[in-house]
Amino acid sequence: MSGPVNLARAAAVDGWLARLGRGLWAPRCLVCGEQAAGRIDLCARCEAALPWMPAACLACAMPLRPPAAGAGRLCSACQRAPPPLAETHAAFLYGFPVDRLLPRLKFHRDLAAGRLLAEAMAVAFAARPRPDALVPVPLHRARLRQRGYNQALELARPLGRRLGIGVRPELLRRTRDTDPQSRLDAAARAANLDEAFEVRGTGAAPPHVVLVDDVMTTGATLHAAADALLDAGAWRVDAWVCARAP
Repeated sequence: MSGPVNLARAAAVDGWLARLGRGLWAPRCLVCGEQAAGRIDLCARCEAALPWMPAACLACAMPLRPPAAGAGRLCSACQRAPPPLAETHAAFLYGFPVDRLLPRLKFHRDLAAGRLLAEAMAVAFAARPRPDALVPVPLHRARLRQRGYNQALELARPLGRRLGIGVRPELLRRTRDTDPQSRLDAAARAANLDEAFEVRGTGAAPPHVVLVDDVMTTGATLHAAADALLDAGAWRVDAWVCARAP
């Protein structure tokens, strides 16, 4: 990836005709097509169904059950083997209707769904300490050419604007075109991403970096990216993801 601009033009999904339509007709729910509630492009039913993240492990964002649930708590796995991420936060559990919106952003260039989800992430993370930079998890250049855009960058841009945080997509590079993580088990995911990221440039990474991604499953991708940033001089790396797979 040579720069911060995604290859797909927003006009493909948000051109003058779409803007004109929003001005002439009542907005429709991006999930079911019913009339939107007004505040966001979801109807009242789909907005009420949003699976906001419950109390979760501070390090891996896995939901915690009482009595373990509470601020600053870690799950047993992270207590035994702390991950390279200082904190991980997810706006949602991966469930309806987020499981309809994220694939549309990731595979079908639905940037309207991305803006809606980024807005929700801004609400969820508004109280978090501000980092020096947001860094979207990069795609390899071959995958970027094939897809035309990076869904993590499409979440990071509006999130950064809303929270007043600079976005640094050029900082981290994916060095290998790894196999799709969805086809691998947890151990294979970690091996697949060994040394798959590097920090670009000769200077040190910013002291506090937040990685931005769409979905966290095992965390192998985020951990590999965090290791690269820590090796390059960052003293703290967190992750903010749209959804956490349970």
